[in-house]
Amino acid sequence: MRRALGGLLSLAVLIGTVSATGASAGAATAAEPAGPVSRSVADDGTGTDIKDRILAIPGMSLIEEKPYEGYRYFVLNYTQPVDHQDPSRGTFQQRLTLLHKDTSRPTVFYTSGYNVSTSPSRSEPTRIVDGNQVSLEYRFFTPSRPSPADWSTLDIRQAADDQHRVFTALKQIYTRNWLATGGSKGGMTATYFERFHPRDMDGIVAYVAPNDVVDKEDSAYDRFFEKVGTKECRDRLNGVQREALVRRGPLEKKYGEYAAAKGYTFGVTGSLDRAYEAVVLDYVWGFWQYKLLANCDMVPADAKNAPDQEIWDSVDAISGFSTYTDQGLEQYIPYYYQAGTQLGSPDIKQPWLGNLSRYGYQPPRTFVPRSVPMRFQPSVMRDVDKWVEKHAHQMLYVYGENDPWGSERFRPGAGSRDSYVMTVPGGNHGSSVAGLAEKDRARATAAILRWAGVAPAAVRDDPAKAKPLAEFDARLDKQDVMNERDLRP
Repeated sequence: MRRALGGLLSLAVLIGTVSATGASAGAATAAEPAGPVSRSVADDGTGTDIKDRILAIPGMSLIEEKPYEGYRYFVLNYTQPVDHQDPSRGTFQQRLTLLHKDTSRPTVFYTSGYNVSTSPSRSEPTRIVDGNQVSLEYRFFTPSRPSPADWSTLDIRQAADDQHRVFTALKQIYTRNWLATGGSKGGMTATYFERFHPRDMDGIVAYVAPNDVVDKEDSAYDRFFEKVGTKECRDRLNGVQREALVRRGPLEKKYGEYAAAKGYTFGVTGSLDRAYEAVVLDYVWGFWQYKLLANCDMVPADAKNAPDQEIWDSVDAISGFSTYTDQGLEQYIPYYYQAGTQLGSPDIKQPWLGNLSRYGYQPPRTFVPRSVPMRFQPSVMRDVDKWVEKHAHQMLYVYGENDPWGSERFRPGAGSRDSYVMTVPGGNHGSSVAGLAEKDRARATAAILRWAGVAPAAVRDDPAKAKPLAEFDARLDKQDVMNERDLRP
């Protein structure tokens, strides 16, 4: 996947880290009390401050602690092997955060698949179960990058092993049930973690997770764009995108002036022309990824007669003209590398553009420096897809009806157990359990509570009564998806 792709220890320390126990972390446990805990967040029931217990883990170090009422919030580093298969190849520091509520509560393991935020926040499952949250930065996203960077160690198995080691280390403190979650590339990451370490988690909640099983077969995306929304909205979007290529001359001149003023360069893509077209070709995808049908009135209705500035502003608002500059790409090179080696990436036709496109949907190779070698491994996603189909256990997938990334999705099959795929009506890439239709919302919430071991008796008797155990917190539970212009999964 591209951004619309681009509109994802030393031997002593390794030995010192507590290893996984033979008992399954997914074993059934007694239901926890549904109400809020009364114990102070500084007291974990052992008489030892929770920070001291965390920092007693070999390889764990504190970056900072930030105050937040009702929680302890730590930003940490954890020493990880560069290569889990060969610990002699050295180590790197992987950043994570810990939102601590109480060791008697369940814990949610969250990853975005990208950088970790160092501001306190809660994923939806964390609020539902009123639990702790561990958030892990994905390897190779700075500063969690080995030095020197051997890019061959950036793959889904190494990342899953990163999570496994963090879980194993923290499970000795947070002994209750664990769930893994994430949205988009984070939902993919949670899935891969479960595939390689199926005994770690008690449940998986994956949001809007793409599943590009066969990289060269992308007709599902083309069918999506033929029918999504309304014809009026599709015509508006297609018209603006077409005009942006018809007016390539004057708009690229404006792009050059814009880049010069901002100090932007185009060394990775190779030219301003390639970067410009990549931004334009992301426009339609980007709208449906982050906007709603109700937002179609923001799109110029008569693109052919609209002034250049209106076309520019509309494309910039959706795709972002800084996206494919060297400066815009720098943070996301690890994603494009993974898309071009394992994850796959969509290639849509967009027939309304006729012969105006010079490059088509550009592959991930375009957005990775040529000094970094890449080779695509077609069997990797097929393996994961087959595993989910046959072995998914206590896994929930939530998709948005109008999100293009959901065109190719995970589908637990006949071999799965207690697993679900649910769709938010009219939803985009920010779809959540809260947006599901009432019946599905209750079923999903009840499943999450049950997997976490905290389902109240009333919910176990009647799933329709399920609701989050923690009250909504405007700061902790804020979702920024509608304000994003980064069109990667």
